[in-house]
Amino acid sequence: MLTTSARLLKLLSLLQAHKEWSGPELSDRLGVSTRTIRNDIDRLRELGYPVHATPGVAGGYRLGAGAALPPLLLDDEEAVAVAVGLGRAAGGGVAGIEESSVRALAKLEQVLPSRLRRRVGTLNAFTVQIPGRSPLVAPEVLTTIANAARDRERLRFDYTGHDGAVSVRDVEPYRLVHRRGRWYLVGYDSERKDWRTFRVDRLRPRTPTGPRFTARELPADGDVAAFVEKGVNTAMWRHRGTVRVHLSEAELRARLSSPELDIKPVDDGTCLLRLGGDDLVGMAAWVGLLGVDFEVLDPPELADAVRLLAERYGRAVGGAVSAPPGTPA
Repeated sequence: MLTTSARLLKLLSLLQAHKEWSGPELSDRLGVSTRTIRNDIDRLRELGYPVHATPGVAGGYRLGAGAALPPLLLDDEEAVAVAVGLGRAAGGGVAGIEESSVRALAKLEQVLPSRLRRRVGTLNAFTVQIPGRSPLVAPEVLTTIANAARDRERLRFDYTGHDGAVSVRDVEPYRLVHRRGRWYLVGYDSERKDWRTFRVDRLRPRTPTGPRFTARELPADGDVAAFVEKGVNTAMWRHRGTVRVHLSEAELRARLSSPELDIKPVDDGTCLLRLGGDDLVGMAAWVGLLGVDFEVLDPPELADAVRLLAERYGRAVGGAVSAPPGTPA
């Protein structure tokens, strides 16, 4: 039998790990009577932990939010994960979170056992983080979206598209995704009757949320990362284009770092590549880095960007462009 203090710690750990427990479930887990569980719940409340109780057969206990943050129990792996996460957050990504992350990390490292402090220190010492220039997102926007997804409440927000047009969207939020410095919301658009991906820095939630909705199955076999990757590669950009690349589909995919690019085979030696970007010249330069022949099919503006690059490169070598040795005439 656990001592009272050890049992309280175990009870607190259970309440933190699960949304709601019934009295009999906690009784079985701790090997005590339900009356003892009730007494222990009262002790936790006296210590400042807001434990809510729901009466009835379907009722139970759950740990709620209080006026002040009580101490949290973390196992070794959780403590390391939190410390590493705080270190990454200190590098930016969410507006105003850098200073708070540094303060929280300092408090955590102060109480970490030496064995865990060495693990975190080693990981940070041999990891290089390159800060990006992605737009920052307000933390309250992220929490609003996450809470709506958790509670399965529809979310209405003003959304600014890549063309600058503002629309009001009504979405069943599914997941938040952090990709290469940017935050995305994946959800089912109620008006358009389809799944959509939204850049979080371009949306402004309207409150209150609701009504409730029944969860849907995400396409792409439930792989939210693949769904976002495919959508971001084209639809989320200001400009989109199609080029015919003189490589087979397999050869082109072998040269690319993103497996989710939209590629369609034409024949054994060519394929269509659909791409997107916020800058046409940047798109043209990216295609050129593939190192193979290609033709721009659309839009005409992308073809103009390729011509602009060709002229610029020609001027860079003074117009004296000669074929590399071994190039067929």
